[in-house]
Amino acid sequence: MFGNRDQLREQFIQAWDKARSGQSLEPLEAALAELIREHPEYHDLLADREHALTAEFPPEGGQGNPFLHLAMHLSIREQAATNRPAGIRDIHRGLSARHGAMEAEHRMIECLGRALWEAQRAGSQPDETAYLECLRRLEGRSTDRSRGGS
Repeated sequence: MFGNRDQLREQFIQAWDKARSGQSLEPLEAALAELIREHPEYHDLLADREHALTAEFPPEGGQGNPFLHLAMHLSIREQAATNRPAGIRDIHRGLSARHGAMEAEHRMIECLGRALWEAQRAGSQPDETAYLECLRRLEGRSTDRSRGGS
């Protein structure tokens, strides 16, 4: 989707600038602007282009990376829209019905982050089965019998 950190950040900044000024948005920009609208805690950062482009968000700083967070929301929504991996659409709907869409996605992001971290650590592709299992545990319908699921 994006080539590097600055390009990713620039996409979010431009989408937010265009949305705030009432300009016409491309579909991706509209999706990004909607995500940003839903996260008012990031509005000030994105309004300061230079700071947004250069800000660092080290884990030890205790502040999550807003660009990573928003990109993960976008990934979850795209996965649910395309039902890829198979079954994620129903999981997203079920969790959204129970917790609201934003809270559901925040819970799902934890599983996505874990899957990506494990893949990076192993130098492999994300384990789709483990990812879906994590999501199913959020629903309370784990299929992993080794963890006490039914």
